[in-house]
Amino acid sequence: MTTRITETREEILRGPIERTLLRLAGPLVVSNMVQVLYNLIDTFWLGKLGRGELSAPGASWPYIAALMSLGMGFAVAGFAFVTQYIGANDFKKANRSAGALYSLSLLFSVAVAVVGSLSAPYILKLMDVSPDVYPYALNYTLVIFIGIPFAFTYYAFTFLLRAVGDTKTPMIISFFTVGLNTLLDPFLIFGWGPFPEMGVVGAALATMLSNTTGSVIGAYYLVTGKKGIKFTLDDLKPDWAFYRKLFRIGLPSALGQSLNAFGFMILTRIIFQFGTVAFAAYAIANRLTNFMFAIANGIAQAMGTMVGQNLGAGRYHRAKRIAERTMMINLAVLTVGTVFIVVFNQQIFGAFIKDPEVLHEANIVAKYFLTSLPFFGIFSVVTNVFQTAGKTKVSMTLGLIRLWGLRIPLSYILGAVVMASWGVYLGMGLSNVLGAVVALAWFMTGSWMSRIIEEKG
Repeated sequence: MTTRITETREEILRGPIERTLLRLAGPLVVSNMVQVLYNLIDTFWLGKLGRGELSAPGASWPYIAALMSLGMGFAVAGFAFVTQYIGANDFKKANRSAGALYSLSLLFSVAVAVVGSLSAPYILKLMDVSPDVYPYALNYTLVIFIGIPFAFTYYAFTFLLRAVGDTKTPMIISFFTVGLNTLLDPFLIFGWGPFPEMGVVGAALATMLSNTTGSVIGAYYLVTGKKGIKFTLDDLKPDWAFYRKLFRIGLPSALGQSLNAFGFMILTRIIFQFGTVAFAAYAIANRLTNFMFAIANGIAQAMGTMVGQNLGAGRYHRAKRIAERTMMINLAVLTVGTVFIVVFNQQIFGAFIKDPEVLHEANIVAKYFLTSLPFFGIFSVVTNVFQTAGKTKVSMTLGLIRLWGLRIPLSYILGAVVMASWGVYLGMGLSNVLGAVVALAWFMTGSWMSRIIEEKG
């Protein structure tokens, strides 16, 4: 490991909490916001084509996320191992763990790409995607699955650099890849210049090409060791013993994230029962909430690095203080953002689409759903803490309670009782509030304050 990473480790273990947290979070926030801005630009361009095209990515992503979440769960486990080994000052095992995670991500992603492509037509029909959205959603999904191996390895690279405390390099690469994505979007969607007009397929292709570029750059850094972690051929060989550890820690997270993503497929079906207008408003609302969570998630991701390394070093009470202060910061950030979006929802939604029916629906989404987002900020910090600690069964349980125990039944029942979309949004909002209460109570038990790595030696 480089001297810079050793210095970062010392700061994480002994430096001022808020200053270190914000220093690590700054590049992550910028990187997240750049990605979300691209998603907003993507939504803007697709909105020029119509409701069906605009809704296609939103209808597709619950299923795409369901399969991608399987791999992301193992990335979470790998992140926990690498951060804790670094905290324990065992850099050799940190490198070995990183290599095993990367090779597993590559192998697993190929299987996901094949299964996802073959099953996409049936899953989208099962989701009851409306006929005017279905063909666009199917084409979008198929192109995204072709590029899944590059997306997986790119994400693995960013997880690994975040584990060692390097948040600037992923930010720089994100600027480049998102810039490429943004540049390609209108050319591929509308057929500018020498390119054919591809519509929704063009948007998906731009995403795939940018992920591929990021994956290649990440592989170069990891093989050359220029960013602290260096793979050898031995590190990349299948390590079945370590794979078993990854599966033991990562499987609950993978299953939990995947089941949650499948839950959002069910939620998509529930929303579509009230028409394309309702889903279009919900799709834009999702993009806007992602913008706010670009800040909150960046801070939470930095917290994960700090909590993981402190757990690895056995500094449990410092890890708890880090988590508590992160909750307070994120609560403040999301409260301010929520108030702004709710008050100015017509102007903000109107920037994406001028459809008066969708803008009317925006008022309903803002009132009954968006107001609950500060509570989800608390929930997401708690689940991040449990994941970083390797207590993935708890994070899985919390996620299932919020979505399958609260959101889906409340949204379906309330929507059916009032026979209007606001009942669905109210159920979604209530799930955030009640989920935060349950998560915070579990966090306060302190059951996450231990480590998953063995002693150095």
